[in-house]
Amino acid sequence: MKSNKKERKLSTIAALLLFAVFATGVFAVLLTGAKVYRTLVQRDETVYDSRTCSQYLLSKLRQAPNPDSVSISDFGQSNALVITQVIEGDAYVTRIYCHNGWLMELFSVAEGAFSPEDGEKILPASDLKVTQQGDLLKIAITDGNGEKLQLQYTLRGWEEVP
Repeated sequence: MKSNKKERKLSTIAALLLFAVFATGVFAVLLTGAKVYRTLVQRDETVYDSRTCSQYLLSKLRQAPNPDSVSISDFGQSNALVITQVIEGDAYVTRIYCHNGWLMELFSVAEGAFSPEDGEKILPASDLKVTQQGDLLKIAITDGNGEKLQLQYTLRGWEEVP
């Protein structure tokens, strides 16, 4: 009878050890998967922020009525991308600039006196530098993650659509 009890204890201990090894393996796989998932999410957020910022700027440039309507001016403590357009005979400007850690947009009448605080927050960004060399527009922006993004856009002639 004593050997039967010992066998039961040994088989119980062996089953518990096997379960502990299995549970440890499952736990290790879950921790590894969580770490990989966290890394992928962080990478995707960074890429999303950069892509969204560049697509926003490029879509605004594509909406300009003609190449002459795109210019650069000082606005607040940084320079701004300025797109001028005429709506029903009145001149309006869209200014895109950085202010207080945000990429901002201000759509207003051309002659109005506005300050950088008057714009709408678009995306987190800490710095925007726009330069123009002929038809080439160079945009350097630091997004909310601190990633520096460089864009180049060629201003070409628009054709009138009949």
